[in-house]
Amino acid sequence: QVQLVESGGGLVQTGGSLRLSCTASGSIFSIKTMGWYRQAPGKQRELVASITRGRITNYADSVEGRFAISRDNAKNTVYLQMNSLKPEDTAIFYCNAAISVSFMSDYADYWGQGTQVTVSS
Repeated sequence: QVQLVESGGGLVQTGGSLRLSCTASGSIFSIKTMGWYRQAPGKQRELVASITRGRITNYADSVEGRFAISRDNAKNTVYLQMNSLKPEDTAIFYCNAAISVSFMSDYADYWGQGTQVTVSS
């Protein structure tokens, strides 16, 4: 079994910062891309940022320059540093990882349970 557990969400004022963490645990052989998605009320889930095992990053235009994704491969952990937060960043943030559970297995997508980020104006 593989689990992704997120932490670090909360309530912050406009212009504030938060740091999200997500750690993968369980029967893990290898992790490729890790990322963060978010879903605001009434909207579809969207990619916020992703990072490959080699630390190549990709960001949504709406967060470029404000958010920074990083990972610690030894800890199977991905981080999202969020600065200059805006009310429109309010959403549930989900961690995602492409994980293989053995050298014979394909990579499959795993998701965390989500963590609420609320930015007050």
